[in-house]
Amino acid sequence: MPRSSFSGSLSSPKLDVVIDMGNPFLNLTVDGFLKIGAVAATRSVAEDTFHIIRKGSISSNDFEKSLKKMCKEGAYWGAIAGVYVGMEYGVERIRGTRDWKNAMFGGAVTGALVSAASNNKKDKIAVDAITGAAIATAAEFINYLT
Repeated sequence: MPRSSFSGSLSSPKLDVVIDMGNPFLNLTVDGFLKIGAVAATRSVAEDTFHIIRKGSISSNDFEKSLKKMCKEGAYWGAIAGVYVGMEYGVERIRGTRDWKNAMFGGAVTGALVSAASNNKKDKIAVDAITGAAIATAAEFINYLT
C-alpha cells in the first residue's frame, strides 16, 4: 500500500541585537533587560490601545499615561529579566556546568530580591523565592523539550 507523508517547518525571522559591554556577564544582563523590557513595553501599549479603542476616544492625558506606563513596565520587567539572566550566568560560572539547577538558583534569588525590594515580610520573600525557582525551572525544562 503506498504511503505519503507531509513534513515541513515554520520559523520566523530572528532579529538579534548585540551590545558588547566587554564582559559576558554584562552582555547577557543587558540583552535580557532589552529583550524582556521591549516585550513588556509592547504588551503595555497593546493593552492601552485596546482600552482606548474600547472607549472610542483618546486625549493627550490618555496618551501621556500610556507612555508613562509603557516606560515603567518596560523598565520593571527588563530589570527583573536582567537580574535573572545575570544570576543564572553567575551560578553557571561558579558551578562550572550548564543545567536546570542554574535556572532554579537564578529564579530563587531573583524572586527573593524582587520581593525584598517590594518591602515584603520574610514569609512572602520565601514564597516568592520558591515561585521564582519553580517558574525558572519549568521554563528551563520546557526549553529542553523543544
